[in-house]
Amino acid sequence: ATSLAWGYWQQTSTMTEQLNQGDVARMQRQGIVPMSDEHGLALFDSVLAAGRKAQRATWVTAQLDLAALRAQATRSPVPTVLRGLVPPPPRRAAAARDDAHQDSLARQLAPLTPAEREASLLELVRGQVADVLGHASPLAVEPDRSFREVGFDSLTAVDLRNRLNAATGLRLTATLAFDYPTPAVLARHLGQELGGAPAATVTTPQAAAFDNEPIAVVGIACRFPGGIASPEDLWRLVEAGEEAIGAFPTDRGWDLDSLFHPDPDHFGTSYARAGGFLTDVGGFDAEFFGISPREALAMDPQQRLLLETSWEAIEHAGINPDTLRGTPTGVFSGMMYHDYAARLNTTPTDLEGYIGTGNSGSVTSGRVSYVFGFEGPAVTIDTACSSS
Repeated sequence: ATSLAWGYWQQTSTMTEQLNQGDVARMQRQGIVPMSDEHGLALFDSVLAAGRKAQRATWVTAQLDLAALRAQATRSPVPTVLRGLVPPPPRRAAAARDDAHQDSLARQLAPLTPAEREASLLELVRGQVADVLGHASPLAVEPDRSFREVGFDSLTAVDLRNRLNAATGLRLTATLAFDYPTPAVLARHLGQELGGAPAATVTTPQAAAFDNEPIAVVGIACRFPGGIASPEDLWRLVEAGEEAIGAFPTDRGWDLDSLFHPDPDHFGTSYARAGGFLTDVGGFDAEFFGISPREALAMDPQQRLLLETSWEAIEHAGINPDTLRGTPTGVFSGMMYHDYAARLNTTPTDLEGYIGTGNSGSVTSGRVSYVFGFEGPAVTIDTACSSS
């Protein structure tokens, strides 16, 4: 058998219709040129003819721009599969080039004040992000908007890393855009890597030890039936002796007319007419947490509620949640009943990619850490009812 690894066709297909101008420009910078139907069919004929002579199982049928590949090799490593076409520069030359870039940038930043230095690095980052995403101007890149929110994926993240490597002479990690998730945070990291900015340090206050206080609670948030959305609401309910049990909610798409049945053994129905239900569970502000509407819909409501209450608990402690980004803050969550996905009659095709992470208990604490930018431990404990 013979397999053809096709390159990028000029004519739009269902496989390439989602590509935008930035995606196409990125491929062309990497030396991948769109080929016409005539060129593609000619390559197909060439493989058929060559295949009779050379018994080769795999052929690459693509149009490549070797000049663009050579230009890329001067900025960052060429993909492994293409290195035979464009030999990498000698290691000494590459190291000297990187040192020159780093020295040049360091000289530019040296006379600047800390504020000017940070502004200059932010301008550099915004410019590179704009090029990666195909924006006409760096002004289109918001400093505090996350890379994930503006459409970065693993490919664009590596592209940004490669560009910043070339611009700074640094050796940055491929996970850069995920470890430092906004242009402003990334610019501060570059300042630290270049050696002219103090590294961020976290001072752990040393308090006197008390045997009777292993944990200090400084902030609380909660959700309970009866419209309770804060500790103050809960206290008022307890103090007034109010009732939190209520009628079935009308905002969940349930067929309330057929839901009740007096026989407790009747399958698929309820013999109760009331229960303890949270209000406004569909009111999750996905955009606020940088989550797409589709992903939010596929997420277990417990994950949504934990994001909301985590933010509120930090604010309740008098702390701006954004100031904890990059600190060794830990997340420890108790979880139970992972049955949200199982109750979907069918999984909509546009949600399939999010069902796994959206309904895995182990992901819950990690999602909070990721959204808030915490770098401490993230642990989810499931011991059934007692975990809550």
